[in-house]
Amino acid sequence: MPSFDIVSNVQWNEVENALQQAQKEVGQRFDFRNTQTELERTEDGVTLRSSTEDRMKAAYDVFQDKLIKRKVSLKSVEASDPEKNGKLVRMTVKINEGIESEHAKKLVLAIKEAKLKVQASIQERQVRVSGKNRDDLQAAMQLVRTIDMPIELQFTNFRE
Repeated sequence: MPSFDIVSNVQWNEVENALQQAQKEVGQRFDFRNTQTELERTEDGVTLRSSTEDRMKAAYDVFQDKLIKRKVSLKSVEASDPEKNGKLVRMTVKINEGIESEHAKKLVLAIKEAKLKVQASIQERQVRVSGKNRDDLQAAMQLVRTIDMPIELQFTNFRE
């Protein structure tokens, strides 16, 4: 029975490259001199620190620009509110991967409401769609592309 998976993955090597490029640019730019601005990879994502909120937001813009140039969707990036910590302002940027259960339920419901001859099921942090023929699966892909989701979706593991 043909099937495919709907996933939300991030290319971590591209995120790392974008972070390194942003760190280099922040280190070289004159407007970041003596502001103690730095970007650092943590287990939560990326932490930005600076002496002023404006410089931290500028560093975040630099990081976003580098992500865009590396073709990493900004839908997978979630920034927290800036928090003042002594003399420094800090912000954590999370990189989201996988489909949350509420988004997966929305996808499954949309596929079922379309009355296509396919079955959609949630498996961990992805959605598997299976059907009897390839045309029904391609129609399901077209349907999913039209749904406005706050996350970036990819189709993988297409099997005949």
